[in-house]
Amino acid sequence: MDYKVALALAMPLGLGLAAFGSALGLGKAVAAAMDATGRQPEASTKILINMATGCAFIEALTIYALVFAFVLAGKL
Repeated sequence: MDYKVALALAMPLGLGLAAFGSALGLGKAVAAAMDATGRQPEASTKILINMATGCAFIEALTIYALVFAFVLAGKL
């Protein structure tokens, strides 16, 4: 198997796995934040800021995977 064929097969799978993991992480983070806000409504601002920061980091990892896939796509 040529490396280009392996790269063409692995790149979309890796990107899909990164997107799936990001979706799971975002869903879990938002669900936990909503649960915490329901238990302590007075701390909702602090919880929202921490949730938004965590979501930004999760999204950044997905964007890194997308950029990496674009760089590898240039090698095909």
